[in-house]
Amino acid sequence: MGQTISADNLSQVRVDDLSDEQILAYLRQAESMGLSEEEMTQAALQRGMPASEIEKLRTRIATLKASSNTRPQIVSPVQNRPERQMIDTVVAKPTPPDTTVKDTLPVFGASLFQGAPALFEPNLRLATPQDYVLGPGDQILIDIYGKSEENHSLNITPEGTINIPYVGIVQVAGMTIEQATARIRSEMATIYSAIRTGGTKVTVALGNIRSIKVILTGEIVKPGTYTLPSVATVFNALYYSGGPSKNGSFRNVRLIRGGKEIARLDIYDFLISGNFKENVRLEDQDVLMVPPYESKVEVRGEVKRPAIFELKEGETFEDLLAYAGGFTENAYRARIKITKRTATEQRIEDLLSSQYAHYRPQAGDIYMVDRILTRFENRVRIAGAVFRPGDYELSPGLTVSMLIKKAEGLKEDAFLNRGNILRLKDDSQHEQLSFDVAGIVAGTEPDIELKREDVVTISSIFDLREAYTIDIDGEVRSPGRFPYAEGITLQDLIIQAGGFRESASGSRIEISRRVTNADILSQSAHIAEVFQVNADKGLSKEDQDFVLMPFDRVVVRTSTGYETQKTVRIVGEVLYPGLYTINRKDERISDLINRAGGLTPFAYVDGASLKRGGWIGKGPTVNETGAEVAERERKKQAEYSRLLALQQLQSDASVFNELNIDKNIDNDLVGINLEYILKRPGYRGDLILEDGDVIHVPKELQTVKISGEVLAPSTAVYSPSKDFRQYISQAGGFSSRALRKSVYVLYANGSVKSTNRFLFFNNYPPIKPGAEIFVPQKEIKPSIGVQQWLGFGTGIASLAAIIVTLFR
Repeated sequence: MGQTISADNLSQVRVDDLSDEQILAYLRQAESMGLSEEEMTQAALQRGMPASEIEKLRTRIATLKASSNTRPQIVSPVQNRPERQMIDTVVAKPTPPDTTVKDTLPVFGASLFQGAPALFEPNLRLATPQDYVLGPGDQILIDIYGKSEENHSLNITPEGTINIPYVGIVQVAGMTIEQATARIRSEMATIYSAIRTGGTKVTVALGNIRSIKVILTGEIVKPGTYTLPSVATVFNALYYSGGPSKNGSFRNVRLIRGGKEIARLDIYDFLISGNFKENVRLEDQDVLMVPPYESKVEVRGEVKRPAIFELKEGETFEDLLAYAGGFTENAYRARIKITKRTATEQRIEDLLSSQYAHYRPQAGDIYMVDRILTRFENRVRIAGAVFRPGDYELSPGLTVSMLIKKAEGLKEDAFLNRGNILRLKDDSQHEQLSFDVAGIVAGTEPDIELKREDVVTISSIFDLREAYTIDIDGEVRSPGRFPYAEGITLQDLIIQAGGFRESASGSRIEISRRVTNADILSQSAHIAEVFQVNADKGLSKEDQDFVLMPFDRVVVRTSTGYETQKTVRIVGEVLYPGLYTINRKDERISDLINRAGGLTPFAYVDGASLKRGGWIGKGPTVNETGAEVAERERKKQAEYSRLLALQQLQSDASVFNELNIDKNIDNDLVGINLEYILKRPGYRGDLILEDGDVIHVPKELQTVKISGEVLAPSTAVYSPSKDFRQYISQAGGFSSRALRKSVYVLYANGSVKSTNRFLFFNNYPPIKPGAEIFVPQKEIKPSIGVQQWLGFGTGIASLAAIIVTLFR
């Protein structure tokens, strides 16, 4: 049976409810992560699994291992179960104190020597150090200026001397720059007497420097003999050689000169405080030796510099913490977990904050600084209808009424009959407590003392009821749904809806109201209460107004007899084509022809047609704004101009097809008999005009179009002497797929006639100018192959055998 398992809390997992496949999946996953059985159970314990369940888990694992000699195979249905998710979480995310963590920390200070250049060159543009000791190979620069001006560039010979012109040999090797300057000035004063009086001055500087050889040995990344400039220091040589190796000491770098140790360099002094006092200058044949480290420890978790640190004898954990940069803001400082290594196994110790100053770390220690808990030790929360909801401090003796005062009191919409407290019990389960809000605030009910993590909720009256709204529809400028406010009237709602439209009627406004006490057993029970009221279109406050209730629906009717202008359009061969407004409800096609001045001599009466339902020519609707009407009229006029241009270019029925501009609106083509209409106006066929109608009277058409299943679809010249067959013959005749009995003709006025069949003969419709003959296609039937015929024969033979058997 599946369990609901939290990835961070395994306290609810019961091993007895886990199947063998789930235990094996746990074992297989842990082994793939390189964890032992003890480490697996330790991780589960740290995730909250009870100790009794841990023992059951160990027993189950031992039993399954003993009963199988092969590695268990994981069945796929286990992969997506909640228990498998628990297993993955426990194995893949061990807690920080677990010493099986595989990630490697950096060695503190090692990054300082990474990326060393292939060639080290000191900066020779610095001022000459006064304590620099001269030796063979150095270059001395002597400048004389004043009463005498001269300069010399002299190299120190292997014997340690320089030869100054006019002065002679001067011994300078082994002297510092300061000492050599005094001797050279003294020797030159014997030749340049103005030097003693100050009339001539002498400066001595170091030019090119000599090279020295230094031996780097011990735990160095690249040990060996290096040729360096004579101004190089111990740190320069370490940087050039890549620094101490992973086993080298950063705290005890020794400089040996002439068989004696003259300096020791602690790199941590530079890394922590920038102190370079032991960074002495190297000399020829110096030996720089880096011994192995003596003690290293690891600091993990919530410190600013998690790393591996080297410690000297006598240093405490407080010193180690300083090397690690101190605690972060999220560090748990009261206790630190230490993983120590004994001669046979590992051991965990707790280091208290009071022991930091005198605790002496040992080699191999791993210090884990945990994070503080995400829980609060003194938090309560209040939510709902108070002025300042949120988290507050749980002070001693804090009660519900005191918390409400801290939250600046109750809002006006607070529900006073009942509030609730969600409380966290000692076993981490929640319980619900209810209280009388009004009674506790007034002091008539016993107050409730709060506990840690209590959540006090005081609901709003608006949260406990359906949102009150009212609807208005009909002849107002902005119909829709509006929020209900107590005391709102009909005229208030009309104002919120933008006021009346011009077409609105103030009388017989209908208001429907919900019925809450209908007789459910009555067949004629009222399901809504309807009111009919009158309102002043001027929305005067002097008139008595109707008070609305929640969920009322208001409908404003259109004024009696109010009509908007309706327009039709006539194009083609009339004297005055264009847009016309319908002035009577019973205005017909014949009336419009007369208003347009009648037909021209070129009018083709049989080809006249009516297009109904198009957008061209429609007048403004009631819901349109003034801007919308103006924009639509502009488009209408532009389209009308285009149609007139088309009418001048061509005279066939394609002009009428151009009227179908909007493909998203269904436009109906109505076939009319204009000749009969003009002879007998007002009788059958003389249709009453509607808004948007378009009447097209073309010129006499002279072509007939043949399309569909003919050999050569084309357009032929109309001739009264030709019949249907001759037009088909002119198009090459019927194709093999032609369905002859269903041929139909579409006439210029939009009417259609199909082929009639009498006995075995087809009676084709007559052809008129501008007509289109359309020949449809036969239905394509799949051909029957040999295998299908064999199947039919086999079925018939089987049926015959069954019938014979039944007769017998």
